[in-house]
Amino acid sequence: MRRFALIAATALLAVASTAQARDTRVEQSLRELVSSQAARDAGIDGSVRFYLAGEKVNVQQRLGEDVTNKKTNAANKSDEEACRWVALSALRALQDGAKSRNANAVVDIVSYYKKNEFKSATNYECYAGTIMAGVALKGTYAKVK
Repeated sequence: MRRFALIAATALLAVASTAQARDTRVEQSLRELVSSQAARDAGIDGSVRFYLAGEKVNVQQRLGEDVTNKKTNAANKSDEEACRWVALSALRALQDGAKSRNANAVVDIVSYYKKNEFKSATNYECYAGTIMAGVALKGTYAKVK
């Protein structure tokens, strides 16, 4: 009887923990985010431009590829707010990487959550949960005209 109770308790705990897990996909506009006051407040200073895969850009030189994988606390935030906040962190990391390579842009940006590419010429992808939100971006540092 005791063994049965232990097995039942373990099963209930496993079900409860997976029922609490949430990983909601959210798509938002990269242009709107980059041009926002929140971006300026987060240190996105305009010295590096961001181009999603599929956007037309005149690349003069490619200077290497990079991946960012940022997470943020999503508690007490809407999914959209948490996603904007964590995306700014990812963009700041790409901006810093571009500056260190003397690049003025990051091109061919794709969302790369759990190593799955999502390409859009307008939006980035974020996954929001009850406690955490995450954005992973992959892009190429470049000098553009």
